Amino acid sequence: MPDISTIALFAAASLVLTATPGPDMLLIASRSVSQGRAAGFLTYAGIALGTYGHALAAALGLSQLFLTVPIAYEIVRWAGCAYLLYLALKTIRADAAGGSPISTLKRLSGRRIFAEGLLTNILNPKMALFVLALFPQFVKPDSGSMVLQMLLLATILNGIGLVVNGSVILAGSHIRRRLSGFSRFPKLPQYLLAGVFAGLACRLALGARN
Repeated sequence: MPDISTIALFAAASLVLTATPGPDMLLIASRSVSQGRAAGFLTYAGIALGTYGHALAAALGLSQLFLTVPIAYEIVRWAGCAYLLYLALKTIRADAAGGSPISTLKRLSGRRIFAEGLLTNILNPKMALFVLALFPQFVKPDSGSMVLQMLLLATILNGIGLVVNGSVILAGSHIRRRLSGFSRFPKLPQYLLAGVFAGLACRLALGARN
């Protein structure tokens, strides 16, 4: 296993990375505003599981496929774009469950929210390349199993991410309660979430590979 100094350095890097606003944080925040605290944590749980998947893929050499076979990267990238646009459309077309923003999209199951967070992360090839670029810098071949070391790093990243994004979720749920007074715009959080999905799709489609 990595030594304490390596773990501490990786934890510091993880704190900087997770505290920097990005697509995952934006998705978690919008979920929390549109559907509440539980939805925010379920979304993060899906994203965290996706991080384990990327770490495992990197340890097994699967992520290297994106570097050696460009078409594989493109397939996953466009699949991710299509999925995000599908989520945006489904969100826009969903009926509000009541007359206020806090009831919008209330009928979505926890399983679906979790799955959407997971697939959004898994279908992002940039996340795979990020893990492939960062994690090996903190892995030592003579410190034991590569798979276990990568999964340990993913656990540290997810643990720090839980603290950082947990505060985002709590802030989002507070905003959601404040929005309950805007009964004239019952679908406002719904449009916000759909806009985030569409924005993430555009970012993935237009962003450079590196």
